[in-house]
Parts: sequence; structure tokens; C-alpha cells
Amino acid sequence: MKKIQLYLLVALSICFVTKSFSQRGNYRISNGIGITGGVTQFDIVTDNFTTKSSNGFIGGLSATVDIPNRWYNMSYGMQLSESNIEISGRPALISTEEEFIKYKMFAAQLALLGHIKVIPNHLTIDVGPMLQYNGRLEIKDKNQEGYFINNYTNLSAEDITNISQFNLNGAVGASLGFKNFKLKAQYLYGFTNTLKKLENEGLDTLGGNSRFKGNQTMLVLGATVSF
Repeated sequence: MKKIQLYLLVALSICFVTKSFSQRGNYRISNGIGITGGVTQFDIVTDNFTTKSSNGFIGGLSATVDIPNRWYNMSYGMQLSESNIEISGRPALISTEEEFIKYKMFAAQLALLGHIKVIPNHLTIDVGPMLQYNGRLEIKDKNQEGYFINNYTNLSAEDITNISQFNLNGAVGASLGFKNFKLKAQYLYGFTNTLKKLENEGLDTLGGNSRFKGNQTMLVLGATVSF
């Protein structure tokens, strides 16, 4: 069901991506399509758990509005990602052994970005908001499903999977290259508390903090082809 909802979002975003040329005043406005792909490094900044960032991948479509006589461009689009994160745990309720539990998360992000033209057609600073819908955390190794989370006495690895599924992110980065091909670096920070939903799960928080707080971070390194 989660993947069906994400596929519907992809279809809707494609419907809004167009390519056209128009005249407005004394300058030409051109709209272009961009295809982006890259690798990510994802983490959740929190005091509740000990986490380790891990690599993933991302891809998406965007429509760019290029206004030659202005100092900025605008773009809107959608991207899909599969992110990975590791959280410190132990294989038994009473154990001195520490092992990182591997999770993955599938997400769709709708973005509206402004692109400041540092060097027109070659270098821009990119900034703007993103609305994110993501699935639950999924344990990658079935053998770790019975593990327990460190910093808590009786909190299992499965207990913390139902995180918040709607998040608001901010993005800042840069794009470097030519008009139709650019390398990009982008940093995403989650403004919303992605762990807040865990407080409504009635979890056994003995030994740790009963208030959950965590903010997503993601580093994206990729490339965009425009036409």
C-alpha cells in the first residue's frame, strides 16, 4: 500500500513537468525538464539512540523555470529515495555485546527550490523547502528483529519502526557544470520531529528518556541532466 501511494505521487508529479517556451515583456522565459540521480548519506540526529549514518540512493524529476534577466531560477519537482541508517542495539535483553541494527526507509519528497545564479549556466546556490512522505523504518536483517535498543532496558528493534511519515525539510546546496549537465551537492535537514510519533505507541521506555526527539539529515551527491 505504501509503494502504491508513492507511485501515485510520482505520476502526479510527472503530469506537472512540462517543457515550453514563452515571451514575457522583453525577455524569454524557458521551462526545462531535469532528471536527477545520486547517492545519499542519511542519519537521524537524536539523543535517544546511538546512530550511525549509512549510504543510500536517490532519483527524481524536476521542472526548471529559467528567467535570463533575473538573478535566480526556480524549480519544482519530486524525488524518490531509499535511505539506510544503523542504530546501536544488543542481541539479548541482558547482554554486553553491542551491534548496530540496520534499517532502511523509502521516501518521496516534493521540492520547491530557488537557484541563485553565481555564474549563469554554470554555478548556482540552491535553497528551498521540501515536503516528505516516508514509510516506516524497516529492519534489513530479519535475524535482528528480536534485538533490543541500547540506552533502554526493554525497547525492541521493532518498537521504534513507526516513525512520523510526514516531514518538512529544508535544503541547501550547489550545482556546478554546464547548462544541460550539472553535478550537485545538497544538504537536507528535517525541521519536524520525526520520532515524535513514538510517544503515542505506549512503549516501554524504562532506563531511557520517554520523550522522543530526532531530526533527519541527508547529504546528497549526484548529477542532473536537463533538456
